[in-house]
Amino acid sequence: MKIGPEIKPALLGAAGGAVVLAIVGFAWGGWVTGATAREQAEKNADTAVVSVLSPICAIQFNAQPDSAAKLAELTALSSYQQPKFIEEGGWAVMPGAEDAVSGVSRGCAAILTTET
Repeated sequence: MKIGPEIKPALLGAAGGAVVLAIVGFAWGGWVTGATAREQAEKNADTAVVSVLSPICAIQFNAQPDSAAKLAELTALSSYQQPKFIEEGGWAVMPGAEDAVSGVSRGCAAILTTET
């Protein structure tokens, strides 16, 4: 196929414009690929679940008879040891579940230690 000399600059301009549009869109326009959108959606969903379940964990922690003593133990631990303490105590396990949801013990510890 032969392209006339008057069409060639228009085609090159359209191709160049498409490339520039893609670069601007992905760099500054907020465009993302499908995989990136899925990753962001999963991260947002995990964050939402943790933010809903962490207060339930704190309520379960405070409902125990010796909660004041356990809270003193919790606050005496370093911040990286606190989630394990919450998990081992079973407060991060939601009613009807067998295991704790990832991140709930960290959120629960943050709630409990900021209340004091």
